[in-house]
Amino acid sequence: MGRKFEVRKVAMAKTAGAKTKVYSKYGKEIYVVAKNGGTDPQANLSLRRLIDKAKKDQVPSHVIDKAIDKAAGGAGEDYVPARYEGFGPGGCMVIVDCLTDNHNRTITDVRNCFTKTGSKLGVEGTVGHMFDHQAVFAFPGDDEDAVLEVLMEADVDVTEVECEDGIVTVYAPHTEFNSTRTALTEDNPEIQFEAEEITFIPQTESTVSGEDVAVFDKFMDMLEDCDDVQHVYHNAVVERE
Repeated sequence: MGRKFEVRKVAMAKTAGAKTKVYSKYGKEIYVVAKNGGTDPQANLSLRRLIDKAKKDQVPSHVIDKAIDKAAGGAGEDYVPARYEGFGPGGCMVIVDCLTDNHNRTITDVRNCFTKTGSKLGVEGTVGHMFDHQAVFAFPGDDEDAVLEVLMEADVDVTEVECEDGIVTVYAPHTEFNSTRTALTEDNPEIQFEAEEITFIPQTESTVSGEDVAVFDKFMDMLEDCDDVQHVYHNAVVERE
């Protein structure tokens, strides 16, 4: 699999407005997960994972608590997931995951991001088959064989374990997220994950270079500014001068 997954951390937002957008996206996702699966993080493993991720991205506790309390109250918006696929600047493949209470608004906003950057929005399945839905864990280490042995002993269905530059990265089917995390933490209670997420891993890469780089950056910024967009996955490898 090589370097198809890059350990990503949400950078500190440069402005209060940008921080607010990050908090809003987490708040919405936490609300939906808590409403659908229960507000107890110990019983709702998806909620617990999301709360842990939000805390790592420095989302304030009051934002998390407010979303859970809102879900516990039973009132509020009825958000549903929506996924859009297409080709971005330079021909890269893109998956856009949203949570929406108004499909017409969301598709209009997402379509504008594509059309205003010369990109092409496709139908469901346009590029999704070229990504693998994976659980990914990355943590300091230098012995992938030992990690693989731990996971195999725990009967975890591992896709791949690799080690590069002092970082071990574990790939597993997305359905194996909880069992993989449990096996790793039980083997090493002090483990510090640099990444622990469910994501889409591209099967191929697409180089974005030259004039397409600025357009790609604009495309990503526009998607980030869409209130309903939660996650953007792509296979672009951007070559900056």
